[in-house]
Amino acid sequence: MSEKPQKSDASDYSKTLFLPETEFPMRAGLPQREPEILKSWNRIGLYERLRETSQGRAKFVLHDGPPYANGNIHIGHALNKILKDVVTKSQQMLGFDSNYVPGWDCHGLPIEWKIEEENYRSKGKAKPDFRDSAAMVAFRKECRAYATHWLDVQREEFKRLGIIGDWDHPYATMSYPAEAQIARELMKFAANGTLYRGSKPVMWSVVEKTALAEAEVEYEDYTSDTVWVKFPVTSPAHGALAGASIVIWTTTPWTLPGNRAISFSPKIAYGLYKVTDAPADNWARNGDLLILADALAESVFKQARVTAYEKVRDIPGDTLDAVECAHPLKGLDGGYQFIVPLLSGDHVTDDTGTGFVHTAPGHGREDFDVWTASARELEARGINTTIPYTVDENGALTAQAPGFTGKRVINDKGEKGDANEAVIKALVEKGMLLARGRLKHQYPHSWRSKKPVIFRNTPQWFIAMDKDIVQNGKAKPGDTLRARALQAISVTQWVPPAGQNRINGMIVNRPDWVISRQRAWGVPIAVFIREKSDGSAEILQDEFVNQRICEAFIEEGADAWYRDGARERFLGSRASEDWKKIDDILDVWFDSGSTHAFVLEDRQNFPTLGHIVRKIDGGQDTVMYLEGSDQHRGWFHSSLLESSGTRGRAPFDVVLTHGFTLDENGRKMSKSLGNTVEPQKVIAQSGADILRLWVCATDYADDQRIGPEILKNTIETYRKLRNTIRWMLGTLHHFKPSDAVAYDDMPELERLMLHRLSEIDTVVREAYAAFDYKTVVASLTHFMNTDLSAFYFDIRKDVLYCDPPSSTTRKAALTTVDIICDAILKWLAPVTSFTADEAWFMYRPDGSPSVHLLTFPNDLAGFRDDALAAKWETIRDVRRVVTGALELERAAKRIGSSLEASPLVYVADKAVFATLFDIDLAEVCITSNAMVTNEEAPAGAFRLNDVPNVAAVVEKAVGRKCARSWKILPTVGDDAEYPDVSPRDAIALREWKALGVTP
Repeated sequence: MSEKPQKSDASDYSKTLFLPETEFPMRAGLPQREPEILKSWNRIGLYERLRETSQGRAKFVLHDGPPYANGNIHIGHALNKILKDVVTKSQQMLGFDSNYVPGWDCHGLPIEWKIEEENYRSKGKAKPDFRDSAAMVAFRKECRAYATHWLDVQREEFKRLGIIGDWDHPYATMSYPAEAQIARELMKFAANGTLYRGSKPVMWSVVEKTALAEAEVEYEDYTSDTVWVKFPVTSPAHGALAGASIVIWTTTPWTLPGNRAISFSPKIAYGLYKVTDAPADNWARNGDLLILADALAESVFKQARVTAYEKVRDIPGDTLDAVECAHPLKGLDGGYQFIVPLLSGDHVTDDTGTGFVHTAPGHGREDFDVWTASARELEARGINTTIPYTVDENGALTAQAPGFTGKRVINDKGEKGDANEAVIKALVEKGMLLARGRLKHQYPHSWRSKKPVIFRNTPQWFIAMDKDIVQNGKAKPGDTLRARALQAISVTQWVPPAGQNRINGMIVNRPDWVISRQRAWGVPIAVFIREKSDGSAEILQDEFVNQRICEAFIEEGADAWYRDGARERFLGSRASEDWKKIDDILDVWFDSGSTHAFVLEDRQNFPTLGHIVRKIDGGQDTVMYLEGSDQHRGWFHSSLLESSGTRGRAPFDVVLTHGFTLDENGRKMSKSLGNTVEPQKVIAQSGADILRLWVCATDYADDQRIGPEILKNTIETYRKLRNTIRWMLGTLHHFKPSDAVAYDDMPELERLMLHRLSEIDTVVREAYAAFDYKTVVASLTHFMNTDLSAFYFDIRKDVLYCDPPSSTTRKAALTTVDIICDAILKWLAPVTSFTADEAWFMYRPDGSPSVHLLTFPNDLAGFRDDALAAKWETIRDVRRVVTGALELERAAKRIGSSLEASPLVYVADKAVFATLFDIDLAEVCITSNAMVTNEEAPAGAFRLNDVPNVAAVVEKAVGRKCARSWKILPTVGDDAEYPDVSPRDAIALREWKALGVTP
């Protein structure tokens, strides 16, 4: 008989093969398909159905950190929102009622600044006079409209990412009930005694005319003027220092009019030094006596161009507290006549400078702390401890800086003003300048205007960190906001764990919380005060007044505070008393830090949010906050302080942080560099599931990278996953649930794959529970590519395509593929949400309209069989040897398909030989035949170093090629009715014929 099949073309038998059939396309077409899936989610009311199906479960609530409503979303937004969606979907499928309500931060300077630019500055119109109530309310209305526009734009962009949430009922800090609740939260701080008005140096934006919090500041390179300045010693108690000067160094000469002291360290070794040689035109002259830290003397003299000097004597640091100096500008315009004392400070080092720190309590936190800590002692010495206001809101020096009134530190454009040069010139004229220079260093800038800020003393509203909190009229010693916050940190789960140390350090060291801003668009500090003679303020504590304020805010929003007659309206019968209305607004971080109060708790005013209200004591419910790592000093921080101060605990149980997104080369993304990746473009070109897969495959805890090559790799990963899903769906076209085979009746190979499925189930569940999505993607990708496509499916295609309809092995394989497909689509649902649901729509064995309505499979543990897995690990090792030998034969073009081969496998190890005894190695190796022997292998046999005692020789398969299965077998033609196929295939053809199907 001829070795060629009798039929002219093997495809003649195609109608008798169980080839895959599916409408699930190979080419995803995600940009076109995903919007249709979004419509289907809306059509079936997916969000509402999720809530219905999970009633009664413990809650896992991801409280959305509000993005700012002022522009299109960027790649960082996409990363953040996708991570949040993966959390909520996976927790839902792990068995929780995992809800997500999106929110927006709507108040604040960026929006106000944009309205001023677009509606006023660009049109040459004057900014509204906010002393006019109507003008204030009208301006706030413009801000509200701007925020509403961008909220709507961002909402659609977030939805396009596949985020499932209550998009019809988001929360916004500018909603009337939200503004009312934010005001209530402030009133709680007033009631517990931690809200106060004080005068402290704060970071001030001259450009934006407002105080800034640390979270609103970023550090950028800046070149500062530096000066070394002499303070003449005047104290008679130190006659040995007569004629000497203490030298300070500063990068802010403009703060010298605000100098009131010099700080030193008793731990530093100081000395009295004499200049013995210097150029004639030098500021440092022969005979000058200067007091410096020993470790810094050489560098100071070098900077001062001193060519020779000598040390006169040691000066113990612990004797300097009795030294007093004159101000270097003494007598200028009749000012600076006061004593400049020396104060011990822990912040003083001998790393840089002179070993002494110029101390201007109105221009720095450490300066302020040192000065106020010494206030009583200084007053006892007759020293006035009042902190001057030397710089106004415009960055101009005031009359309290004699000789420099009107000089600008920074101008309205954020550029360096003329104050530094004016001060330096005056120092030269007074003979007090020793040296000057320039220093490029990191300096605080407003993250909004990108302009440098200044530290200036100004009245602001603060929340105290270390004042005992009053409850029920009593203060418990040690019950402070700082103590509460630190305790809350200790009982919170931080992902990754390093986040705990980071925020803990911030809380340990942070100053009192500056909550006031001198702007228009925000929630006002809705309190009334009575001025005190010492400059502090008494806050009105009247529940009826507070109630009227909050009721008005619910009806009219915070605009009610600024309308004509607001004072009289809210004070009522107390309007005749001398209570003053405060018009500063709240720091927007207080707004966002208060969102838990209405999103997680307030059923009355936020009825649409009621289903996510947590138990006050926590119970089984869990609340997660998830944001970028910068929010340790932002939203995490403000939320922690707000809730700790008002509720005694954190508003969250779990805090997850992610890094920032960089380009492929690890550079920060910048439009000027042209290295940005816009999520809108990625979605339009490749689909949102590609972005989702990229997010989940990265180590989000660190900074991530994205760019064309990385996306290309992600697309390739996705293509392989999709092809595996497509093959399963096509194969399952021929599966009938009534044909399912019980586990105990399955062949070993099927039971092996179900064992692997149970192993993957453990890995995936644990990874999802630990928010470790890169492990989910890595384990599923490996399983689908290696265990399924390259092993199990490859082996079983012959059985699945060619076995007779009655074949139990074929039905067992179909049953196994069905179980695997069900699990994989559910496991992938949180990651590739569109693709998983698209596939589920074609699969859905239980009729569920969406995979997202289901939970992860919970019945896979029974498939675990470690003994069987160990046996098949040996078999797979032998298969690797055979596969390696086949590859060499194929490369040498001695064979084409592996079905042309009949390998002879030499196994010297008796245990391995016994393992292969009942295995069809030809089936496992996808060859037409295979033989195993324990004889010694010939020298030329193929071997693998990591599989000892196994070798393979590839021989050509003997027989004819089956026209249906393409196997080369000696039995082809044994069946007279079907002489061109194998007996197995002949049986299949008879069964097909009985069903009315003929080739």
